[in-house]
Amino acid sequence: MLPNAFHPVLVSARLDSPLSRWLWLIKWVLAVPHYIVLFFLWIAFVVISVIAFFAILLTERYPRPLFDFNLGVLRWSWRVSYYAYGALGTDRYPPFSLGPEPDYPARLDIAYPERLSRGLVLVKWWLLAIPHYLVIGFFTGAVRGGWWGGGLIGLLALIAVVTLAFTKKYPRDLFDLVIGLNRWVLRVAAYSGLMTDVYPPFRLDMGGDEPPDSMPDPGREVGGRPS
Repeated sequence: MLPNAFHPVLVSARLDSPLSRWLWLIKWVLAVPHYIVLFFLWIAFVVISVIAFFAILLTERYPRPLFDFNLGVLRWSWRVSYYAYGALGTDRYPPFSLGPEPDYPARLDIAYPERLSRGLVLVKWWLLAIPHYLVIGFFTGAVRGGWWGGGLIGLLALIAVVTLAFTKKYPRDLFDLVIGLNRWVLRVAAYSGLMTDVYPPFRLDMGGDEPPDSMPDPGREVGGRPS
């Protein structure tokens, strides 16, 4: 682990208010253009991860342009999931962007690793990550189609917006839980994507903000810029 329990994957979200009581019924249609683009971006993500695998094996480094691209794919995916059925926490349409988009209510940063282990790159994405795959498969319903609104996360988001429809409020406790589950998924995605050697904790860090002991030290480079 890095000093001070710092985790390199930082996931945050802000619950927008007010939220439409009924827009969630058609977000699956509104998000279709993003799903089409993300289909091809994730193909590129896999190809780049393979290239990065050999680069790390030879140089102990993840080429920075490739890292930034794959970080952008994860950011884009998180924003779309947050808008759609991975959280339904905002009515703001996600931008078509690989960049950080700091004004959007769902954000993701990953600290760029200066060196990565040659030994870990051989086993972390399949062998070491297997326990996490079993857990997040339940969270996301991956065996039935992936992270766009299935599994426990999708069920909780649905309960939240049905409650919203009748009470005009998205239950805060449900929001905190949904973000915690998504945070776990994104940490595993970064680890299995070879973007960090820090093993994801078996810990549910709930809430829209990262826990204080997960935040980077001042000046540590995060998401392509000093934190």
